[in-house]
Amino acid sequence: MSLPMPCFRQFVLRCSACCLFMAFISTVAFAKPPALFKKNELQVVNGKLQGHILDFTHNHGCDRRIWSNALCSKRDLYVYLPPGYDGVKQFPLLIWLHGFSQDEESFLGFATTFDRAIASGKFPPVVLVIPDGSIRGKPTPINAGSFFLNSRAGNFEDYLMIDLWCFLCENFALRPEKEAHALAGASMGGFSAFNLGIKHRDRFGVIAGMLPLVNLRYSDCHGRRFADFDPNCQGWVEQYRPLAYSGRIMHVIPVFQGRAMRPLAPRQEMRDFISAENPGEMLHCYDVQPGELAMWVGYGTRDGFNADAQSESFIWHAQERGVCVDASIIPGGAHDRITAKKLFPPLAQWLGQQLGPYAPCCYPALPITAPQHEPAPLPIIAWPFLLVPH
Repeated sequence: MSLPMPCFRQFVLRCSACCLFMAFISTVAFAKPPALFKKNELQVVNGKLQGHILDFTHNHGCDRRIWSNALCSKRDLYVYLPPGYDGVKQFPLLIWLHGFSQDEESFLGFATTFDRAIASGKFPPVVLVIPDGSIRGKPTPINAGSFFLNSRAGNFEDYLMIDLWCFLCENFALRPEKEAHALAGASMGGFSAFNLGIKHRDRFGVIAGMLPLVNLRYSDCHGRRFADFDPNCQGWVEQYRPLAYSGRIMHVIPVFQGRAMRPLAPRQEMRDFISAENPGEMLHCYDVQPGELAMWVGYGTRDGFNADAQSESFIWHAQERGVCVDASIIPGGAHDRITAKKLFPPLAQWLGQQLGPYAPCCYPALPITAPQHEPAPLPIIAWPFLLVPH
């Protein structure tokens, strides 16, 4: 049945207004600031820190990116060195993996918070590494995240575990023990921390996810993907549906399963691809044993991507294997910056307990001594929207 002309016009006007609003939001939230505005930002940010941020990016007027054989391209990278780093004393390693539609610049939103935690003794000194996991090196609502996986979008797992790993081992003084190596991230990055941590637990002993998507095939026994977790009513999503709703960025921009996953694998292979890379299933497929990994998840109870139910199902599957997963829960928390900000203190405390024993003995909070390979300080800028706290 056709709509009456006034109703049809009203429908068209509403659709047009919605499209214009989405375009505006996309431009404001995801467009990078002009280079001239960013030119002195890194010096400003480093001037506020006790530690120091090394720039291996092309964000600030000079291309210092590292080459990736796995991706056949240069990739952006920030490395934070704690106060007192001298290239001799060995420090724990923490790799932070950003969220969907973000890149390495998201780190700048919480650099001062992280630095203050170290300077005040609330967090152990670590070498913090923030790689870029955007597919095209410029995150937008269209060019989304790689999930740090090997896929048809590129071999991002190999970039991290081969190219970046070799770069870090060759250029920085790091503790050799796997228990001194941590993977952590928010949202998509939380998924990646668990995915890569389970696969590479010979190198990493600590994994943590803030608002993590750790069971991408979660549903209840009635096939409802957004149902609360019930151990007596569990199921798996058996069919990949590109138009299935996944959640909203900033509570505004809808994310559908196809938009997030389409770049990674052909549609006919997507169900098996997701299953093979799903942390909730990898616990069994990779035969994770008690004591192999220290794991932490943090989430709110009203998460718009249902990361709360995903996390609870992951914890349940881990407990079935006798594997412990620590958790911090924010009542009423959503999949947003506010909840992430509330989760940062318990995350920092938990990571501190894991990595603290591997910090240099009698560690002094001394001014940073820049290594020989350090580039000249250049500017840094933070995104206006982050899944990490200031």
